[in-house]
Amino acid sequence: MAVRAVRGAVQLERDDAGHMEEQVSELLTAVLERNGLTGDDLISIWFTATPDLHSAFPAAAARGLGIVDVPLICAQELDIAGAMPRVVRLLAHVDTELPKSEVAHVYLGAAAALRKDIAQ
Repeated sequence: MAVRAVRGAVQLERDDAGHMEEQVSELLTAVLERNGLTGDDLISIWFTATPDLHSAFPAAAARGLGIVDVPLICAQELDIAGAMPRVVRLLAHVDTELPKSEVAHVYLGAAAALRKDIAQ
């Protein structure tokens, strides 16, 4: 078993707590499914949000999915001129048998433009 890092991102349509929970839940679920992972495989997750998102903590969506015994943290992205607005990113550390080359990084919707090199 190896520790791997999985990236992901989603762009929200609006800054709304319910919408954030829905979109972050979809992102996290996709990360788990596409990599054949369960909640027990999670070591920790870092969430970041662009400075224009204020309605909720992205980590609350993970807790809503039942991920309650995994360390989670939220931080704010750098406020860079011209950056894509309303984006939540995640960096999950996981236990997996997957080689690095087979880890599926998940960028949903418009966020796929952020990392065309690794988005799946």
